[in-house]
Amino acid sequence: MQFLVVAHDGTDSMAMERRMKARPSHLELGDELLANGHLWYAAALTGENGEMIGSMYMVDFESKKEFDDWLSKEPYVIGDVWRKIEVFPCNTRNPWQFNRPKEFFEARGK
Repeated sequence: MQFLVVAHDGTDSMAMERRMKARPSHLELGDELLANGHLWYAAALTGENGEMIGSMYMVDFESKKEFDDWLSKEPYVIGDVWRKIEVFPCNTRNPWQFNRPKEFFEARGK
């Protein structure tokens, strides 16, 4: 089952501090998800000044329960970083069509 997760950080004065405190654990768990095939794509959402204000995840799990298990231990959830989480079950047709080799992005200067 595929899910698109759009998560918005809090907007209070401590929001960035919470994000930066949880970030190492968030990235570590993301690396695990990537290695075991659950994480297909992710991005930090940014505000007008380039500051991180949320996250986008495209994930794939065998069941909604497995998805919920991941989300319940996600450091940005536990660390109260994400204050609004939108989850959209989805179905990406032929997901491999979106994979590009590293050289594609290097040629574009990315």
